[in-house]
Amino acid sequence: CSNLHLVLIYDRFGQDIISPLLSVKELRDMGITLHLLLHSDRDPIPDVPAVYFVMPTEENIDRICQDLRNQLYESYYLNFISAISRSKLEDIASAALAANAVSQVTKVYDQYLNFITLEDDMFILCHQNKELISYHAINRADIQDTDMEAIMDTIVDSLFCFFVTLGAVPIIRCPRGNAAEMVAVKLDKKLRENLRDARNSLFTGDNMAAGQFSFQRPLFVLADRNVDMATPLHHTWTYQALIHDVLDFHLNRVMMEEGAGAEPSPSGARPKKKNRKSYDLTAADKFWQKHKGSPFPEVAESVQEELDTYRAQEDEVKRLKSIMGLEGEDEGAISMLSDNTAKLTSAFSARAVGEERLIDLHTNVATAVLDHIKSRKLDVYFEYEEKLMSKSTLDKSLLDIISDPDAGTPEDKMRLFLIFYITGQQPPSESDLDQYKKALLDAGCDLSPLNYIKQWKAFTKMAATPANYGNSGVKPMGLFSRVMNTGSQFVMEGVKNLVLKQHVSLTLFICPYPENQAYNMDVNVGSSLRLVVFQAIVFVVGGGNYIEYQNLVDYAKSKQGKKVIYGCSELFNAAQFIKQVRPRPSASQPSWKGPSHSLPLTSDLSPQLAQLGQK
Repeated sequence: CSNLHLVLIYDRFGQDIISPLLSVKELRDMGITLHLLLHSDRDPIPDVPAVYFVMPTEENIDRICQDLRNQLYESYYLNFISAISRSKLEDIASAALAANAVSQVTKVYDQYLNFITLEDDMFILCHQNKELISYHAINRADIQDTDMEAIMDTIVDSLFCFFVTLGAVPIIRCPRGNAAEMVAVKLDKKLRENLRDARNSLFTGDNMAAGQFSFQRPLFVLADRNVDMATPLHHTWTYQALIHDVLDFHLNRVMMEEGAGAEPSPSGARPKKKNRKSYDLTAADKFWQKHKGSPFPEVAESVQEELDTYRAQEDEVKRLKSIMGLEGEDEGAISMLSDNTAKLTSAFSARAVGEERLIDLHTNVATAVLDHIKSRKLDVYFEYEEKLMSKSTLDKSLLDIISDPDAGTPEDKMRLFLIFYITGQQPPSESDLDQYKKALLDAGCDLSPLNYIKQWKAFTKMAATPANYGNSGVKPMGLFSRVMNTGSQFVMEGVKNLVLKQHVSLTLFICPYPENQAYNMDVNVGSSLRLVVFQAIVFVVGGGNYIEYQNLVDYAKSKQGKKVIYGCSELFNAAQFIKQVRPRPSASQPSWKGPSHSLPLTSDLSPQLAQLGQK
């Protein structure tokens, strides 16, 4: 393939799937010399094969048929992200026949890749049209049964693709009476239907390792966003989650405005446009892999140490060049040295360039994050919310923080108050609530999210207990005292050094539930052998965040030999989530109550497996 020249044609869905996984250089190494959007204006390249990676939508099929009629490429390799229907296949066949291009359609594949892999242990369902399966879409007041069915079918299609790619049939469990249960029922049905036909099942071929079906099946835990509304609103303290919270970060790429153009323009002049620069934060970045889950002060110190080390290496190279009489010489002169010396110098230069690029990246990103921490006092919010969620003693009045004009944005204040309201055992009295509302309005807050949370809490009666969020307090972090000096690139003066504690709201799902709280189902296994779970996949219907992901990563590290994967229908930060938290028009009843039919549970399984499910 590397000797070929190929054209890659993708739609927006395909672009989102490929982008976090393959760089332009990696595509080039695979023989992809050109990559284009399906619906862009594309010129014919009649002597080059084209690889398509698109969703099988009506619009996309029409465009592929148009490409066939226009004879754009030498041959066509059609890869569909989800399974294509027979009627759409017939449309392509008819177009190929009419264009006399049947022999040019070389391959047609159902790839079952309708999900986005952001990390080795994290995936989301979609980025394009994510509002169609968003928290608001699922929980909106006027939702009809047909709308809910369509949303659930979309989610199930992607989850089915995930398990086909994983090559494993999961053991499914979820809480009762919400959207997560509806997804579980539909996914269970889809898996059973596929397993029924042994000859055509996607789980009985090369994808399945020997014995995997019986002995090493993953536990698939479906959670509903409504089970924990506080965590998505929480101000965080880890590097990756902070970047997602305060910067423009999606699909492993952060977009930032450069300093150029930031200065005020002369009076009457048109404001200068700020340049935007993007940085990819991927597994290839060793600093990112090591520190993405670290508390921010630790990251700031590590960036400073990397910078100091690089400068020391740079000074050493200059010193060696000076000793060798090569100071100021170009690479051509250096190459005339002995072979070993030239190789050593070149290798060091290449390494230095790579290190400089990464140091520059993280210096810029960490500086931007630090600016937000300082200007909005995010360390104060983080510490106060941690104490609220762990029921620790509060050393400052909530009203004082809300009323402080220098502490955070209106959105920061609303997030803090919502966490206070959600985690409280009892709601505040009407007089206290009126006082809080007045302070919030004076701070410029929109109270509609509070109205929604009041209704949500009345419906669910799910006042959070300390056990849901952990019970260890936040302590000073003396380890990072070295970054507090003014000579540092990251002057942390005025910023508290805090440690993280483990929140366990989602990890509780991996532990056994009482039978009356959880729905356990298993798929078509007749064996009476005890199943051993080495891998768990936790998936949040309604959206998730990097805080939960990092909590599960830390949880998995404490369990030797166990692996946990985190997934969610969409990935949002607090600002995006709070816009979805909208009040229902009436506080009578939610419009959708969850699955109304009786569930089969373990009716078709052996008694041994039924008992295992209860355990």
